[in-house]
Amino acid sequence: MEAVCGPIERHRFASGESVLDWTVPDEWTVSDAWVKDSRGQTVISLADSNLHLVSYSAPVHTRMPLSALQRHLHSLPEQPDAIPYRTSYYHRSWGFCIADRARRELADGEYEVLVDSRLQPGHLEVGEVTVPGASDREVLISTYCCHPSMANNELSGPVVTAALARMLREREQPPRFTYRFLFGPETIGSIAYLSRFGERLRRRLDAGLIVTCVGADAPFTYRRSRRGGTLIDRAVAHVLGHSDWSADVIDFYPPRSDERQYCSPGFDLPVGCLSRGGFDDWPEYHTSLDDLTFITPDALGESFELNRRIIAALESNETFRATVLDGEPQLGRRGLYPATGGGWNSESDRSALEDMMFLLNFCDGGPDLLAAAERSNRPIAALRATVDELRRHDLLRVVDRETPE
Repeated sequence: MEAVCGPIERHRFASGESVLDWTVPDEWTVSDAWVKDSRGQTVISLADSNLHLVSYSAPVHTRMPLSALQRHLHSLPEQPDAIPYRTSYYHRSWGFCIADRARRELADGEYEVLVDSRLQPGHLEVGEVTVPGASDREVLISTYCCHPSMANNELSGPVVTAALARMLREREQPPRFTYRFLFGPETIGSIAYLSRFGERLRRRLDAGLIVTCVGADAPFTYRRSRRGGTLIDRAVAHVLGHSDWSADVIDFYPPRSDERQYCSPGFDLPVGCLSRGGFDDWPEYHTSLDDLTFITPDALGESFELNRRIIAALESNETFRATVLDGEPQLGRRGLYPATGGGWNSESDRSALEDMMFLLNFCDGGPDLLAAAERSNRPIAALRATVDELRRHDLLRVVDRETPE
């Protein structure tokens, strides 16, 4: 990961440490886990799939009849070939997950159970990659790495997020914003990070995005920030509105991903969540069926491209003021208007001229460039190219804004 996205700063939180209303749990390590039948045959094994063991299972080595074992087994009758994913972070117990078809084939008799694990004081870690910008105003891209052996609901988010970090690191010029890319366990990771850095985010964060479940071939889903209408909400809606991708833009709803931590009432940060499809829309969710065959290179590439365009929109979005406010400036003497009135070489030339005249009238130091793009129904990338041309002729100037929305 570090080779892909650059140096990673590791923030450590000790077991037992209070992080907001939570406590960092003990660290869990596991060496082996299995269930053997009365003939000594292994019927469930961690070596076959680490989804077979309920995450954070306490150590145990015992024998029991099938009736007692069943109370520690988890399966999905409606998906008989899928191994479910289950956890028990704060309740000391143990359990195994098994395909329901295999569970129904377990014979009566005595079973030997082993969970060779340790729960002891350690650390929770959150990795952070920072790409410094020309400003200390910040953009947060957050993903998580806590779902073992799942491709869409785990691997896809860090893969796309790491590629975005590398893209920004490799720019010839530093970005306008400072970007922070976070990699940590879901829920407790973002809560721990907020406990230590939440005040800085309150002061500096202009936009944030959770990137998760972006590898499946499904329409994009964007969940707005809690307050709605924030810079990230506007940027994502704008980019999707000027793309050919199918997408749903929906309101914030807490029982979803880590945006509920960043958008909790005490912080209320401008953070939305981008995924492909809803979490409950696909039966592979939180099962062994979410493997590498479920995600596609094309879907990952599209997710990267959408995020790249969102970042480009954020970078382009500044507020400008025309330097000529009394009447429109004479464009012809600056070489910005056709020598023959009413004539242009192409439709693109006509659009560029219309963008120019619109921006010179719209930009009065109030609404930003995204607002101009929304008013004119034009892609912000096209308007930004026109803005840069007008700035070269000193017809537009940046209005410095150092306070977040």
